[in-house]
Amino acid sequence: MKAFIKGFGYAFQGIWNTIINERNLRFHISLFGYMMFFLLRYDFFKVSKTQFAVLLMMSALIMAGELFNTGIENAANAATLEKNPYVKAAKDAAAGGVLIAAILAVIVGILIMFQPDAFKALFDYYIANPLYIVILALTLVLDGIFILAGPKKIRNFFRGKKND
Repeated sequence: MKAFIKGFGYAFQGIWNTIINERNLRFHISLFGYMMFFLLRYDFFKVSKTQFAVLLMMSALIMAGELFNTGIENAANAATLEKNPYVKAAKDAAAGGVLIAAILAVIVGILIMFQPDAFKALFDYYIANPLYIVILALTLVLDGIFILAGPKKIRNFFRGKKND
């Protein structure tokens, strides 16, 4: 049982390491967060339980793909420091798999979320509540910093340390 529980720790460590080191995963996590916020906070969008489950599954597929891609890249980099066409092909294939999943997720998202009336209602709501526009803009700026810099650089900035 102890080894089973340790396995969860290793998995969470792998997720955390990837969040720290991989901008693409931070991007996908951020998009997922905004999508969930707008779907759960407002009732402008009409999404069935099945559609919601599909959105969750597509999001999980993308984030899992990023984790697999990172694992393949790290293993390939550890295997050899030399330029190797097989290592490049493996890394490119893993990245291609994430790209295919991301393209499919965008298509699925458009099919489910393309609701012009909902977007108009959301727009009208924000125009009627300008403070929410400011808050949204602030979160977008902070999220951009999170995506581009990552937790390690943000932490080092506040500690006054230089980043590597």
